[in-house]
Amino acid sequence: MPIEMKDIISKKILNEAKGYLDIGYTHSLNPYSGCAFSCRYCYVREMPIQKFKDTPWGEWVEIKTNAAENYQNEVIKLRQKNKPIKIFMSSATDPYQPIERKAALTRRILEAMLETPPDLLQIQTRSPLITRDLDLILKLKKTCDVLVSMTIETDREDIKQIFSPYAPGIKLRLRALREIYESGIAAQASISPVLPFTPDFPKLLNGIVDRIWIDTLNIGDGSMGKRSMRLGMPELFAAYGLSDWYRGDIHARVEKYFKKSFPHAMINVSKNEAFPKP
Repeated sequence: MPIEMKDIISKKILNEAKGYLDIGYTHSLNPYSGCAFSCRYCYVREMPIQKFKDTPWGEWVEIKTNAAENYQNEVIKLRQKNKPIKIFMSSATDPYQPIERKAALTRRILEAMLETPPDLLQIQTRSPLITRDLDLILKLKKTCDVLVSMTIETDREDIKQIFSPYAPGIKLRLRALREIYESGIAAQASISPVLPFTPDFPKLLNGIVDRIWIDTLNIGDGSMGKRSMRLGMPELFAAYGLSDWYRGDIHARVEKYFKKSFPHAMINVSKNEAFPKP
């Protein structure tokens, strides 16, 4: 699938945390606009950033070339005001989507963070490319709290192909998560959104995560399921005979199932709290 790439100069890189990020985080940070992974359920498809675009979601990416410089300038100003800086990276893109291999924008931001660290950083991705930057993340964790969260919505590759065919394979993500965990960095598996999985899913995560985050299309799309409905998710689940996985109580069912395999304190569900702090 061809992707339109464009370099842009952004006015700012830190945005005040709102909605589901409002508890536990002060800012979101998105190095890119757009996302080449183009997951069919992505709620950003229903946000203004895409609504006012003529090019379909997944077919355009804007590279915020001055992101690292903006970060440093904005953090310095926040520190002068004694403001806390707790960052979620990223909420509307993937900081390690394919263009990051060439642009290295996220890596430059991490380098800037080493000079002017936040208080807390959660990196949210579904890309094994994050392991390239473990050297910087390990240095950063000496100066601030760091949590790396890998999105693993399912352990079934056939299901991934239906909902996110352009995203990295499940085995590659699991391997990367293990490497992150074994390096000593706080690691989280984000089952977000919950997609159909096999009974062995918990076994695959055992011994490679510090915590597990559970989220669903009915809760985690920022509008209590309305965006997911507009994206046709109920129909898509039904088309593949998966409607039982779209139930309103799926988060509770999955929480109960995973708590059979993990200490309850390791399981966090979006209905109760914001993303857990490291």
